[in-house]
Amino acid sequence: MTSPRTIDVAALLESRKLTGFNYRVIGVSLLITFLDGFDLLMLSHTASYMADDIGLDKLQLGNVFSIGLFGMMLGGFFFGYLGDRIGRRPTIILSTFSFGFLTLLFALASSYEALLALRFFNGFALGAMLPLCWALNIEFVPKRYRSTVVTIIMVGFSLGGAMAGPLSVWLAPRSGWQSVFVLGGVTTLASSVLLLFTLPESVRFLVSKQRRPEQVARILRRLDPGLEVAPNDRYILGDEVDLGAYSFRISQLFAGKLRWITPMIWIGFGVSSMAMYFLASWSPLVYTYAGFDRATASWVSSFASFSGAMAGLALMRFVDRKGPYAVMIYPLLSLPFLLVLGVGSLQGDAFIVLSLIGAVFVKGSHYGITSIAGLFYPSAIRANGAGWAASVGKIGSILGPLLGAYVLNSGLPVVRSFAVLALCPAILALCAFAVARIDAQGGPGKTT
Repeated sequence: MTSPRTIDVAALLESRKLTGFNYRVIGVSLLITFLDGFDLLMLSHTASYMADDIGLDKLQLGNVFSIGLFGMMLGGFFFGYLGDRIGRRPTIILSTFSFGFLTLLFALASSYEALLALRFFNGFALGAMLPLCWALNIEFVPKRYRSTVVTIIMVGFSLGGAMAGPLSVWLAPRSGWQSVFVLGGVTTLASSVLLLFTLPESVRFLVSKQRRPEQVARILRRLDPGLEVAPNDRYILGDEVDLGAYSFRISQLFAGKLRWITPMIWIGFGVSSMAMYFLASWSPLVYTYAGFDRATASWVSSFASFSGAMAGLALMRFVDRKGPYAVMIYPLLSLPFLLVLGVGSLQGDAFIVLSLIGAVFVKGSHYGITSIAGLFYPSAIRANGAGWAASVGKIGSILGPLLGAYVLNSGLPVVRSFAVLALCPAILALCAFAVARIDAQGGPGKTT
């Protein structure tokens, strides 16, 4: 029997390239974030059908949109804590099952009050998914791939949102808007069963919490079948400060250089989410009010989501190489398009083209801040770090749909909201610059 060794799991992961194991974890994460995006955004594309059937006005629709985002904010806090307490794997499975079941219940909703309640709890369950998937995948790859992997996972979310439009437009007129929620709910419930057999626990999480060395050894051998490790070996993370097994405190999100990085990420995430969710919630209806039919409105919104995802993916290798400075690119590019839309009087094809370009850069900007939201935190608190960033950002997500509702109800041209939204990427660019400068200057303690 060999004597126990001390193995630096962080150094081991850092020295490796991506393997089939990583691609399988990424693939499973893509599936569940695809369903996350589909379940979240199908409401935007079925809203006009539901409004006609149940009798909802624009402010009621805005409230339904926003209460789901409020639920996501609270869910991000709760499930972020749970993910750092019991593990990424069981928390992701619980979240997936919960939002699948609640999505299915939407098919039974027949009143404004029922929609509010279901949207809140559905949002609560959805709030955990993206931050936990970011944390799980970040903790299996070298630092040089982290932003890219996070963005690939976000692409799954955007593709799900993009598919919500065409599927809703195809299904709702034929089988009723309820059939869209049945499809989303049943598919998500089936995926939660799949996760039981395919989703691993984060090896960094297990080491940071000093748990189950036999599982650590088993996971490392899955990463590399030729690796010689044993349960009696001592596993450490040489690139992180040891925070203890159950020691999370909010103050840890502000330790060392995180004192300034965390607020900048929160503000950047908030303003980006405000712009992102205004477009995600109201774009189909805005195009409808501008004179386009429902099918065109859904296809244009879906194309913007898909194009934004591709733009975000194209940016990420620059973020991995250049750091947060690269996150500034898309916000700065979006500014002139939003300002022209907001102060001009464009109509028809010109309105469609410029709004599409502006939306692509806004959505690409959101990928940028998302890709760095969980990078600066130790593994022991990474789910909390990413979860708090996403949840605080939901304040902006809540305000975005409400802004749309009040602009549409005010009698002002809806395009004026684009001028207000131009403030969001401007602030995001400043936050990204601040994060880059602070990270470059360094500070006490290890944070990545």
